[in-house]
Amino acid sequence: MPVRFGLTALLLSACSAYGIDLHYWIEPCTRAETACQKSDVQLAEWALQAWQATSDGKLHLEKTDRMTQANIRLHWADSEQGQYGETRPFVTDTMRGAEVYVRPDLRAMGPDIFAAASQDALLRDTIVYLTCLHETGHALGLAHTADFADIMYFFGYEKGDVREYFGRYRRKLQVRTDIAKNSGISPQDKARVIQILK
Repeated sequence: MPVRFGLTALLLSACSAYGIDLHYWIEPCTRAETACQKSDVQLAEWALQAWQATSDGKLHLEKTDRMTQANIRLHWADSEQGQYGETRPFVTDTMRGAEVYVRPDLRAMGPDIFAAASQDALLRDTIVYLTCLHETGHALGLAHTADFADIMYFFGYEKGDVREYFGRYRRKLQVRTDIAKNSGISPQDKARVIQILK
């Protein structure tokens, strides 16, 4: 899940007396080549809501239907656009922001995980949700960590157990809506995002 920058400048430019105000846009699931499911949009929304909820009132995110008005733009990637997820900065005449790419086609994760997720819809949703959470964390300025407990953990630091990384979250779920009740954000992730938002 590569990242090329931190967006501290974005956050500072969107600062007000009441905190950080950002707009986000999520691509509808209309391109068959991405293997996106219509319900993936809700997973992305839950990920952004999780960051807002963990910010102690410092981050305010508002959805927009117009991509050009959004600071955070989440796209569903196909095989040509990335392996798992990626976040890239953008700058226009009127704003700074981040283009977030999430690949919902889990074949990129290897045959074992793909097979398991094909038989377990909640595991599939877990992986897409946590990828959205990780990449939108980058959009907010968070860097990778070496702590396996963090959502911002990067497998390049160690050879972490990828199945267990997703499996421990999956075990918290009985039904899909449990995702909205289990943010996946560690105390360390929370502390770092609050520090950025100060």
